[in-house]
This record gives sequence, C-alpha cells and structure tokens, in this order.
Amino acid sequence: MINYAIVGCGHIAKKHAEAIKKAEDSKLLAVCDTDPDRMTYFKEEYGADTYTDLDKMLKVEDIQVLNICTPSGVHAPLAVKAAKAKKHLVVEKPIALKIEDADAIIEACKDNGVKLAVVHPNRFRPVMMELRKLMDDGLLGKLSHANVAVRWNRNQEYYDQASWRGTKEFDGGVLMNQAIHNLDLMLWFMGEVEEVFSMDATRLRKIEAEDVSTGVVRFTNGALGVVEAATTIYPKNLEETISIFGENGTIKIGGVTATKIEHMNIEGLSEEIVNDLKAKIDENPMGKPGHQWIIEDMTVSITEDKEPIVTGEDGKRALQLVLSFYESAEKNQPVEIGK
Repeated sequence: MINYAIVGCGHIAKKHAEAIKKAEDSKLLAVCDTDPDRMTYFKEEYGADTYTDLDKMLKVEDIQVLNICTPSGVHAPLAVKAAKAKKHLVVEKPIALKIEDADAIIEACKDNGVKLAVVHPNRFRPVMMELRKLMDDGLLGKLSHANVAVRWNRNQEYYDQASWRGTKEFDGGVLMNQAIHNLDLMLWFMGEVEEVFSMDATRLRKIEAEDVSTGVVRFTNGALGVVEAATTIYPKNLEETISIFGENGTIKIGGVTATKIEHMNIEGLSEEIVNDLKAKIDENPMGKPGHQWIIEDMTVSITEDKEPIVTGEDGKRALQLVLSFYESAEKNQPVEIGK
C-alpha cells in the first residue's frame, strides 16, 4: 500500500482524493491547507488526517507521495521542500509557471531519489491511446500538419472564484490553464517543436492573462501545427479537437472534450475496422479517469522502481511551449524554442 497526501484542498484536490480512493494499492492518509474549513470534506469523506503546517505533515514517515494541488505559481517551493523530505511527487498541471521553477522541481527530485509525475490526464482517454497506437505504428506516414482547438467558455464568475485565477503570477490564461493539456497531446503525437509564432489577447474576461490565443508551430520533423485556444466561447463549451494529417491518413478527434473519433480515413484500414474502433470508444469515451491512471502509475513506479509515464520533463516541455507562445505574442515575432 502506497500512502498519499494532498497539499491544497481546492476543487482539483477532490479529483485527486477520489482517484487515490479508486486506485489499486493506494490510500489517502493526509491533507494540508492553510484554511481548516477546506479540509473538513477530506476528513469526513476519506478519513484523512488534517494539517495546516506542511512541514509537520512532511515529517510523517508513512506518507510516501505528496500530491500538489495548490495554485500553479506556488508549485515549485512546495515540491522542492517535499522532495527534500524524500516524498515522491504528483504535481498538477502546469508543473510550474517558469522554466527555472520546473528545473528546480526536476533537480530536487533527482537529487533526492524520488519519483515525479505531472498530471496530464488527457493522454489516458481511450481515443487518445488508440490514436497513439496508430501513430506508433506509422500508419499515417510522413506527417503534414496538426491542428488543435480548445473552444470553451469560462465566464467571469469562474475567474472571480479566487483572487489568483487569471493572474500571471499564480495561474496564467487559457494557454497555461486549459490548453496546456492539448499542447501536451500535440507534443506527444507530433514530437518536439523548434519554432512558434503567436498572437493573444484579453478580449472578454476581466483578468490579467489572455482569454484567447492563436499560434502556429514548426516541429523539428518539418511538420507544421496550428493552435487556437479560447475561454470566450458563448454561451458554453463548444468543442475540443485535435486533428492530424499525414500522407496516408487523416484523423480528427473531437467532441466537447475530445473523446470521440469525428473522422478517420487511413490507407489500408477498412471502413469496418474504423467503425468498430469508433464503436469501441463510444461505449466508454472517458474510460478510467485520467487522474486514477496517474495515481496507479505512480504507485507502480514506486513499487517497481521505474519512471512515471508522464514525467517532469514532459511537464517542462508543455510549459516551455506555452511560454514560447507568450514570448512570441509579446515580441510579435517568431521564437525559436530553447534559444
């Protein structure tokens, strides 16, 4: 049995707690928050011990993993402290808001011999895992380009729930908060990015960060990509899509939350095979919750001493892409990744 603890008892922490409860060989032992009232639910629902002092909780030897569910801007100091206390880490996306903070987390985990997983759960949707198999088998051939769109609604009430939402210091905008999942998927399917050009704006929401962003990317393999992300869609979430185009195939994954095959035409795959695959996915489009996948994978990573599926470096790559979009939009010019 691997024992988990959570720091930061806001909305996303409930997903972590339920994932820990459902995951095999995992138990939620404790939670920590500066506000005692926010911890009541976790004590009553899961029997978790409660702490307002993180240092005190980290001294509990039975706790092996710390799940960091605080606002993004404070991930780094908490993660580094936990790593030094020899706790493995599950860090909510984004891993951090600055590259130097991501590096600090990764290095602290390496130096202290602890595992690090970043929560990019969309990889574990059934449709995404099936698409990855097709990509790994090379069925699309040479890749031409990809298109990612997040057309969602986050109204002003959403941002007004907490003072940190929509700020550049603690949260970021639509790219950092919502579309980073889709950027992670794009990197997972298409490979590394070498150059980006982006424009963004804050059009409708009263926030510091962007509520709409558009951009293009050039991958190191020569393929191109287009990214559109917005929380300004009226009156509710419209769609989340990822489309990939290759010399031997075209695939579009869509729906409100990108859980189904909207189009698939691949050389050598019959209509019957494609329809069977669609039906298989439609039976259970969400599959096992992504957070549960992350927890179970961390438990196995500890017991079998292996790297988690979604590593700290994966989290850093997605962060780097977002920051490169921001830099390009600010400078109004193309930006080369890592230069």
